[in-house]
Amino acid sequence: MSIIVFGSINIDLVATAPRLPVAGETLLGHDFFKVPGGKGANQAVASARLGIPTDMVGRIGADSFGAELVNSLQASGVQTDNIVVDETISSGVAVIAVDVRGENQIVVVPGANGCVNQEDVERLSRLLPDAKAVLLQFEIPLPAVVAAAKVATEAGVTVILDPAPVQKEVPSELYRLVDIMTPNEVEAGQLVGFPVDGEESGKKAAAVLQQRGVKNVIVKLGAKGVVCATPEKTFFLPAFPVHTVDTTAAGDAFNGGLAAALHEGLSLHQAVVWGAAAGALATTKPGAQPSLPDRLRFDAFFKEKGAM
Repeated sequence: MSIIVFGSINIDLVATAPRLPVAGETLLGHDFFKVPGGKGANQAVASARLGIPTDMVGRIGADSFGAELVNSLQASGVQTDNIVVDETISSGVAVIAVDVRGENQIVVVPGANGCVNQEDVERLSRLLPDAKAVLLQFEIPLPAVVAAAKVATEAGVTVILDPAPVQKEVPSELYRLVDIMTPNEVEAGQLVGFPVDGEESGKKAAAVLQQRGVKNVIVKLGAKGVVCATPEKTFFLPAFPVHTVDTTAAGDAFNGGLAAALHEGLSLHQAVVWGAAAGALATTKPGAQPSLPDRLRFDAFFKEKGAM
């Protein structure tokens, strides 16, 4: 059984600065680096580095970035046979500013990710008989996300949706196709129409999303912790205390850890703990994929925190 990630593959261009710029402002930065990213690819790497068989389904451009992205995925153990090279457009790019506190601002140019379509869904469908879960995000066209959720549901495969970046109009049918939705507090607030800034508002937002048809909702509250609402109960887990360097890809690490735990047959409660640990670890290193922990580092962190 494998984890399938259907989504975006980007190159991240990262600049660090003392603080994040305001509109119209030019800041002098400290460092610049280029790393593989994209929410889909990040989640695939997060899962694969934890030792889980992982397939990536998506698109890259016929450029040097595309080749670099595929090589990086393969180096992390991700199966890349179902990544298509699109000759008509560039690979996806994310431009990221990170401040000294680890907070970030991100602008994403979809490139080939914006061309993901029904052909890609058909390639995904061929992998479903051997899949444990399908991970989806919103960095590819929404019709493709809905179609992927539909074929996965029909195949009896768990659908995990990270609704980022939030879309203005999420089809009502998509909510009903999602087994686990994992918004962070900003995304949850945008989806439900009121601020989400802690445990109580997180629980309220989760309840709203469940009313729309999502079976299980996990609201990631960053350093405040995690709220998880299932059909049977709602619970809160505090965050693992760490020294935060860069929050980029922490949410993707969470989803990878969550999927890895489910792949290993653990309960949703245990999977949330795995996700929280993976997400916390990702904040302790700069960059997207470079920050994602391998199984050795993950297990050592778990042992140190007494969570095993």
